[in-house]
Amino acid sequence: MASPSIVGVIFSLVLALKYVALQAEARAFFVFGDSLVDSGNNNYLVTTARADSPPYGIDYPTHRPTGRFSNGLNIPDLISKRIGSESVLPYLNPELRGQRLLNGANFASAGIGILNDTGVQFINIIRMYRQLEYFQEYQRRARALVGVDQTERLVKGALVLITVGGNDFVNNYYLVPYSARSRQFSLPNYVKYLISEYEKLLMKLYKLGARRVLVTGTGPMGCVPAELAMRGTNGGCSAELQRAASLFNPQLVQMLKGLNKKIGNTVFVAANTQQSHLDFISNPQAYGFTTAKTACCGQGPYNGLGLCTAASNLCPNRDLYAFWDAFHPSEKANRLIVEQIYSGTTKYMDPMNLSTIMTLDARA
Repeated sequence: MASPSIVGVIFSLVLALKYVALQAEARAFFVFGDSLVDSGNNNYLVTTARADSPPYGIDYPTHRPTGRFSNGLNIPDLISKRIGSESVLPYLNPELRGQRLLNGANFASAGIGILNDTGVQFINIIRMYRQLEYFQEYQRRARALVGVDQTERLVKGALVLITVGGNDFVNNYYLVPYSARSRQFSLPNYVKYLISEYEKLLMKLYKLGARRVLVTGTGPMGCVPAELAMRGTNGGCSAELQRAASLFNPQLVQMLKGLNKKIGNTVFVAANTQQSHLDFISNPQAYGFTTAKTACCGQGPYNGLGLCTAASNLCPNRDLYAFWDAFHPSEKANRLIVEQIYSGTTKYMDPMNLSTIMTLDARA
């Protein structure tokens, strides 16, 4: 009978061969960021920032909550479909092992920001520095399965998505009047500070092997139902949060261009999700929505106050609403955003969209 160590070696060899065979079909996918892209890591944490109870997931294939802050699929799910792979599992999911580990992983955690003091009210969340530590741990686990060279190829050939920054305004600078950060910085100086800290995180990601990184800007933060309910003026968006987005997003694009120039390659690609959102906020009917102001699930003005729970108002047709809850887009809105990521012009994707990336990388 074969010894356990020999069985382990054979298993690793089989996995390595399987990986080589699958490599041509689908690339690995890694996701970092906040609740817009969290696929369930916070289910495994003691935190209030979670989406693991109904009606979350009402339109997901299982019709059950998964930890996604959506009625159904989120942006990583839809990008996975576009690159021909299955949705990657949350890193904390115990099923992330073997071949599923080699598909990639989602490290995102609801409530986090660029800064470590963002989201302190949620207590136990996976802050960005920890997400990057988990990425290092992931690579150690992959090396144990398929070896050093295969792991390096897997990581360098992977697609990476990072979505972070909105919470640094909503759940930090503007969380309470006279917040610590608003006393420390004027808004323009706070944005400069965020951009400089974000640049450090992205360089760390590059040093850990990431070579194709989609970086989304913030959405139009002042126009989400929560802000309309709390800060909106005469039914309009919050001018102060819109100002924050209009300062942050252009500086993010310029910072990414600077990094690419420094590296000498197009590693970081900017996704203008603010524009994607603004399209259906300014003309919801053109995209099949009846409203881009009121959330499907919630309570209070615009269904924008408190959490989405089983006791909340719930719309019967989620496809008619641009927003699922007080902060997060509906699955239909996510589909529109990913469509622009995949095939949008340079108005939405700078310097190129995902379909162009896939064509270029297929030739490499």
